[in-house]
Formats: sequence, C-alpha cells, structure tokens
Amino acid sequence: MNGRVPVDAASLVEEHPDGRVELRDDSVISSSPLYNHDLAPVAVAKRDWSTYNYAALWVGMAACIPTYMLSSGLIASGMNWWQAIVTILLGNVIVLIPILLNSHPGTKYGIPFPVFARAAYGTYGSNLPALMRALVACGWFGIQSWLGGKALFTIFTALHKDWPTMLGGPVILEHSATEWISFFIFWSLNVLVIYRGMDLLKKIEGLAAPFVLLMCGALVVWAVTNAHGVGTLLSDPGKFKDFPSFITVFIPSLTGMIGFWATLSLNMPDFTRYGRSQREQTIGQVVALPAAMTLLSMMGVVVTSAALVIYPQSSSKVLWDPINLISLFTDPLTVCVSMFTVAVATLAMNIAANVVSPANDFSNAFPRYINFRTGGLITAILGILMQPWKLIADPSGYIFQWLVGYSGGLGSIAGVLIIDYWIVKKKKLELPDLYLPEGVYKYQKGSNPAAIVATVIGCALAWVGWFYAPLKILFDYAWFVGFATSGIIYYLIMSKSAKST
Repeated sequence: MNGRVPVDAASLVEEHPDGRVELRDDSVISSSPLYNHDLAPVAVAKRDWSTYNYAALWVGMAACIPTYMLSSGLIASGMNWWQAIVTILLGNVIVLIPILLNSHPGTKYGIPFPVFARAAYGTYGSNLPALMRALVACGWFGIQSWLGGKALFTIFTALHKDWPTMLGGPVILEHSATEWISFFIFWSLNVLVIYRGMDLLKKIEGLAAPFVLLMCGALVVWAVTNAHGVGTLLSDPGKFKDFPSFITVFIPSLTGMIGFWATLSLNMPDFTRYGRSQREQTIGQVVALPAAMTLLSMMGVVVTSAALVIYPQSSSKVLWDPINLISLFTDPLTVCVSMFTVAVATLAMNIAANVVSPANDFSNAFPRYINFRTGGLITAILGILMQPWKLIADPSGYIFQWLVGYSGGLGSIAGVLIIDYWIVKKKKLELPDLYLPEGVYKYQKGSNPAAIVATVIGCALAWVGWFYAPLKILFDYAWFVGFATSGIIYYLIMSKSAKST
C-alpha cells in the first residue's frame, strides 16, 4: 500500500493505557517504499529497555576520552578547574532538555529519529535533518575509532616494544604503518558489532558502564596516591582577571559543551523506541547524563593534576591525554589493562552514539536498498574519509570550531522538531502515515517547506559569524541562535498556514 491509509485508520493503531502506541498489523505499511524492517515501529512487547539500560547507555557514552579531555580545552583557554567543571555541568543540563523532549515520541510510538522527523519535514524532506545528523556522526565515528586505535597501539607496544617501528618504511600522513594497522583493527571491531545489531549493543553498554567507572576510579586512586595529593592544577586561579574577559570564553565554551551532545538531542528516539515507559527512560537519562559527564571530566582534572607531579618532565598537553599518560607506565600488565579499559569504553561509546543514528539516517534515504548494517558500513567508511586525526589535533579548534560549528545546524533542527511535536501537533502523530508517500505527511511533494525554510534560516544565522567577524557573537551562541530562530520561524509559518486553510 503506497497511498493514504483507509478512513478507519484508527482501527490499525492500538494505544495502551500507559500512552504507548503501536500498529496492530505492519502489513499496512510493509509494501511502502518508505518502509523497511529497521525503520519499522517497535512492537510494545519488544520495548524492554529499563531505567538501568538508559543510565548504562549514558554512562557508557560519557565514559570516553573526549569527555575525559573536555576540561583540558577549557583550562587551556584560561579557565580554572571549577569554572571548567561548572561549564561542562551547565552545558549538559541545558542539552538534557531537548534530549528529553525529543525522546518522548520514540517511547510513545516506537519510531526512530528519521521517521519521527518525517512528521515535521515530510516523508522525503526528513532526509535533510537525517543526513545533516548523519554526517556529524560520521566525523565522531572517525574520531572515536582513531582514539580506540591509539589505545590498541599502546597495548601492542607494551607487549612488543618494537611494535612502533616493526614495519619500518615511510610515515603515512604523519603516522607509522603500525599506527594505521592498530586503527583499522579497532575500526573493524566496530564494524563487527554493527553487524551483530542492537541486542549486542545493549549487552555491551550494560557491562561496559560499571567496568569503565571502576577502572577510572582506580586511575584516580593511583594518581592521588603516587602524587601524595591532587597536585597544583586545582589551586591554579585561572587567567581571567574580570567577568567580561571570562564571559568572552565562557559563552562559546558553553555552546561547545551543548554541541557535545547536540547529536543525541535529535536522535534519542533511536534508543527510546525500545523503552518500557516514559518514566523509566526519563529517570535513566536525568540521573546519568549530567552526573556521568561531570564526574568523568572531574576525574580527568584530578588525574592530570596529580600526573604533573608524578611526571614533571612531561607537558600538561601530553598528560591530559589518558593514552599518552598510560603509555608512561612501566608495567606492561598495567598498560594493557588500562588500555583495554580505554578500548572498551571507546567501542561502547562509538557504536551507541555514532553508528545507530547514521545507520538509520542513511536507511531512511533509501529504505529499500539500505538497511541498518549497510548504513553502519557507510558511516564507518565516511568516518575514515573525514580524516579524524586532523579533527582532534588541536583542542582549541576541536571545541571552538568543530563542536560549536555543528551545534548551530543541529540546534536548528531541534527547534523545528520540538515546536512541531509539542506545540503544532500536540504529541499526536498518525503512525501509519509516517511510512506512506501519500499520507498526511506528504505536505508538498514529500517535503514541508516551512521546516526547510526555518532550518536554513536558523543555520544561516548560527553560522554567519564563522565567516563574518562582526557577527561572531552569533556563532558563539550557535546552538541557541539556531534553535530559537528555526523554532520561532517554523511556528509562525505553520500558524499562518493553519489559519489560511
């Protein structure tokens, strides 16, 4: 069936007492070109993720090297340790709001992000936000795979001291052949998990979260014990002498912290579609996200501060990277266990945050030709082509260009989605029509001009300061500018359209 659903469409949908909705029969939509098994709404009986699963998901995603190193970029910009930690905490509390707002339709209707986006952008127009989100995820996938490869490289070096020079030969793009081998081994592990699907991901997150937290705690104990204290970094007053000079760095830094999870603020339906209830997914996320991000960042500060005492001959830039720090250990077993922890944390984070969404997003573009596995493989390949070793080479550029820049685009999408679902449609979606080309979400030839226009204007205002210095303040507030602009414009256009019909 490729057209509009029958007049008695309500009979095709069942709403449970807890508010969750499901299709009584997938055959209503299964012949549609907008349908495949991976994009289909999850049956209520198969929605079995609990509060622990969502808490473990966020701990697993937060427990990664970029989180550990977030404070380093902020402190390098002039903040003291507590200013950096407060900035990280505040950014995560703010981004939690759109995360929860966009999580609701996933749990209620059992649909992934790109299908949810069809309600606002149209059945084909949804490819704009989906592919914008997917490209950012590809960059993140590459970054995490590169960091995971560095962890394996350190393990191999601990086991065989000649590993770095084993193959000799010329350096390739400023990295040795064995560095590239380590990278591609870790990259291949990610691809293996992709092919095993969401069930394996759920198990990995559930096991990785407590293991990684335990090992991070052990690293803190080691650092403080060997340094006989927390070092001097925690007593550094920072470089800012007055409030105005602090604010000029704080605002883009806060935007960067929001940008860190701006990706998940869109695609949480990819995970909450498996939720047992709205209450469980909400509690799991509220408890875990801000706490995990703040705790892991604080661990990074304490360990680095102590490490500066333990290894005074090493620069702070080197010691902020836990892989570089662990490589200074002399006991091969300690190095291997530590780097195994890093590899597990990076793998868990990478699959959850950077594969699930783009795999679904690419599948949404060509449902009949790209399934979850194929979409995941496309993500993995694009992650290499985006040269992640360059994206993270400069901590300042990483926060103030990469994170802030893409936050403006994703904020523009979030503004449209949230206004559409909560205000325009009042949480009421026609589930079968999300999969039908001629349904109510056809709009104009499959796209909603209001959503497209609002998103483009939001992106333009958020990014103009990147190219035009006098308006740099708009870029510093990129996520906020994009979110507010697109949300307001979308609401105004849709309100005017409703009055004229």
